[in-house]
Amino acid sequence: MIYEIISSGFGGQGALTIGKFLAKAGMKEGKHVSWLPSYGPEMRGGTANVSTVISDKPVASPIVSFPNVLVALNQPSLDKFASSVVKGGFIIANENLCPKIPTFEGVKTISAPLSKIATEIGSEMVLNMLAIGMVIGLTDMIKYETIEADLTAFLEKKNPKLLELNLIAIKKGIDLTK
Repeated sequence: MIYEIISSGFGGQGALTIGKFLAKAGMKEGKHVSWLPSYGPEMRGGTANVSTVISDKPVASPIVSFPNVLVALNQPSLDKFASSVVKGGFIIANENLCPKIPTFEGVKTISAPLSKIATEIGSEMVLNMLAIGMVIGLTDMIKYETIEADLTAFLEKKNPKLLELNLIAIKKGIDLTK
């Protein structure tokens, strides 16, 4: 099993955090992982992206050219990476900021109004956790319980309200894939 993931969006949407939490969870589950962010000048309003690899075998390269999972939180990200997703792969698109969602033979595209749902949950900050839930729901590459434990350790004392909203968002993301 090898998952090569590109997560991309505007700086501030949490695209890099998606890859970071997936990689940390994979590592905690004993998998081989890599996390390679690209965020130079993109962080302030441009498109930032991260390549994450989660595998049962050692990772030969952290560079992801042909992902089997793409998380596109905005249209520029979708435009840049969608055509590189391999057959049998998945595209997760935030339809609030991706008005033109392409389809490709052999690639399953799941779109949802992630920005709107995040606001309904209680904070735009949980948009990335909705996407993580969708990745888990589509691939089972990591367990929900691993992410839950990691988030709890990170946010329990620092921001318990955000922790609660993040966990709700991940579960909602999983539900969106069913």
